[in-house]
Amino acid sequence: MKVIFAGPTLHGAILPSNTDYELRPPARQGDFFRAIQDGANIIGLIDGIYEYVPAIWHKEILFGLSQGVHIFGAASMGALRAAECSAFGMVGLGEIYEGFASGVLENDADVAQSHAPAEMGFLPLSEPLVNVRATISQCLQRAQITSAEHDQLQNAAVGIFFKDRTYRRVVRSAIQDADRVGAVLAVLRANNVNLKLRDAQLLVETVISMPDCRFIPEFSWRFEATSVWNAMFPTIESP
Repeated sequence: MKVIFAGPTLHGAILPSNTDYELRPPARQGDFFRAIQDGANIIGLIDGIYEYVPAIWHKEILFGLSQGVHIFGAASMGALRAAECSAFGMVGLGEIYEGFASGVLENDADVAQSHAPAEMGFLPLSEPLVNVRATISQCLQRAQITSAEHDQLQNAAVGIFFKDRTYRRVVRSAIQDADRVGAVLAVLRANNVNLKLRDAQLLVETVISMPDCRFIPEFSWRFEATSVWNAMFPTIESP
């Protein structure tokens, strides 16, 4: 069994017509445990919920790895957790993961994004900073904005709270010339770089390509079922 946790990052994406994996909503604490109990051999983490509920727990990831479950992360919460757990066997994929792993990216706000509920297909309501930065840089490379505008836009994007970050808000905060605002906004929208989606698609392709089976764990560490773990998941036994 293969499970991928995703939401706004994959909104509107055309996914491979493959029934070899189960797509579940963004992960929260306990979701990895349930997937493993359901029989998941491969888990891909893209999106997670973290603001109003406990986020996916590192301990769940370690438990899955100790059980031989292949665990991949990319694009959003998945990239964060992969960078934090790569030393224990979680596999990170994509440019955003590489940014967190190398220290180029350090803040979870870089990938944070406001979105609508599941009933609305996790419709994105704001732009994640990693996408906005890449888009602004590409516009400069294509000589569609000036160097000064590039710097102003980048600074504005960083200063806007993730729930409020849209291209319109970024441009209006950065560009003082009222006659230039419309043109810059159109350029950003026309050259939008969706790094998160690109990395998420790589994860989906990787999960699909993997044999649906577990591996024999041979790690230098051992999973410890602490009292907190046993209180939360009393049916789990340490291997």
